[in-house]
Amino acid sequence: MMPDNHSAIPARGTGPMPRDGRLDATLALKRDPYGYIRKQSERLGSDVFQSRILLQRTICLTGPRAAELFYDHARFMRKGAAPMRLQATLFGRGGVQALDDTAHAVRKHMFMSLMTPARIDALGELFDEQWGLAARRWALAPKVELYREVREVLTRAVCRWAGVPLAEDEVALRTQQLSAMFDLAGAAGPSHWFSRYSRFRAQQWCGGLVERIRAGQVEVPTDTAAHTVAHHVDADGKRLDARTAAVELLNVLRPTVAIAVYIVQEAHALHAFPACRKPLLDDADGRHAGWFAQEVRRFYPFFPATVARVRKDFDWQGCHFPAGRRVMLDLYGTNHDHRAWEEPLRFRPERFADWRENPFTLVPQGGGNAATGHRCPGEWITLELMKRAARWLAGGMDYEVPPQDMTLDMARLPAVPKSGFVIAVRGA
Repeated sequence: MMPDNHSAIPARGTGPMPRDGRLDATLALKRDPYGYIRKQSERLGSDVFQSRILLQRTICLTGPRAAELFYDHARFMRKGAAPMRLQATLFGRGGVQALDDTAHAVRKHMFMSLMTPARIDALGELFDEQWGLAARRWALAPKVELYREVREVLTRAVCRWAGVPLAEDEVALRTQQLSAMFDLAGAAGPSHWFSRYSRFRAQQWCGGLVERIRAGQVEVPTDTAAHTVAHHVDADGKRLDARTAAVELLNVLRPTVAIAVYIVQEAHALHAFPACRKPLLDDADGRHAGWFAQEVRRFYPFFPATVARVRKDFDWQGCHFPAGRRVMLDLYGTNHDHRAWEEPLRFRPERFADWRENPFTLVPQGGGNAATGHRCPGEWITLELMKRAARWLAGGMDYEVPPQDMTLDMARLPAVPKSGFVIAVRGA
């Protein structure tokens, strides 16, 4: 392992901010969303450079020191940072991701209150239950696409956990809507508009539920996300309006279903690196499952970058950051930074055996402090469900992997195997 102290990792480049010479780099970013910032950074010899993306001047950052800078809330804000197409699909308008200062702290506390060990374990138990039921169905079919099937498993589990009623005849529809918000968020053309439409319909569904809870027409347990969001009092002393409450309830459901991306990547890792299977089978205390999950999150692509805006003028590494400028932090490249990770292009779960948690070198779901900053509050849920999925995939069910195209589509957001990872289940 490399040093755990991110402050000991040198930043690259000093002096005036270098520029990507293109008139606009949107197409370059679209062609190589996971590699664009890292490659330009290496070419320019700097962890910071200026580009133009979607016709807007954008400062691009990569590396642990840059991540530490990016999560300095005195220098950066989230209001107005995310492109409108992502607000209309992935995040929703008015959600916690676009808040700052007290408004963000109060709203974030609402999410953190759901992340107790007992509640996370309860979701894990529901996930195992649904996986077991699904595996028996999968065994009746010649083969199934794991990416599609796991999204339904997660939809069933998280809706029940969150106190969101889900009738059997609407499972497919809600799975499709929740999936489209993240699986098609980076798409263009008809797929993008389908993602927008899916969010619109899902917000109607969740907004209606919030209104019925408030009216006493539906009773849900007090420790669920549906109850917590419906009765949350915001920084202004008022309850959230129904539309914003729907956005925030979806900010519990959607990211949980998106864990399907990591789970299918776990399956890919076990197939590509079969030596990882035995430690998981012998994993009495769950340590190896934890290391494996962390390495999948570090090694595999999820979302490539995150954005903010400069709050006030400042200088860093000799580069000037003007107020209002959009800034993009390279998540994938930071997770593969050779200054922080020894042999970063090798898949080695055991690297986490002596790893001290570092909020700026491992940033697949954002960096910094989840309780007070913009790091994803669902990271603990992600790890718990990934550990449980790893045990299922390593030995909890008997399956074969038929020939297929398992190339990771690195031009797709999020990147998953082109086949969706097809399996033939023999028994569970």
